[in-house]
Amino acid sequence: MRLTRPLERVLRVFLTDISARHYGYDLMKAAGLPSGTLYPMLTRLQDQGLVTSQWEPQSADAGGRPPRKYYQLTGDGIRVARLELAQAAQAAHRAKPHAVRPAPRSAR
Repeated sequence: MRLTRPLERVLRVFLTDISARHYGYDLMKAAGLPSGTLYPMLTRLQDQGLVTSQWEPQSADAGGRPPRKYYQLTGDGIRVARLELAQAAQAAHRAKPHAVRPAPRSAR
């Protein structure tokens, strides 16, 4: 898995509550991504066994709204997401230039 910024945002949404199921529009809003970025990403994650999906049952009181497809991280998905985000945080920390303190002046 190559951790891109959009993927990082989606994984963070999933990890806020690992038991929650998210439908596409909800993920788009929470991650700030367009559908053309999100849905191919979800398909790849599902193909890798990191995400499962399930259509909601159509209820009579849906008011004509089409059924939603809900996505959730699998156990492997949770493990991989946590690992990838931790590695990205470590890499970002190493890449940050550390503040250089000036040498103390000697008393004359």
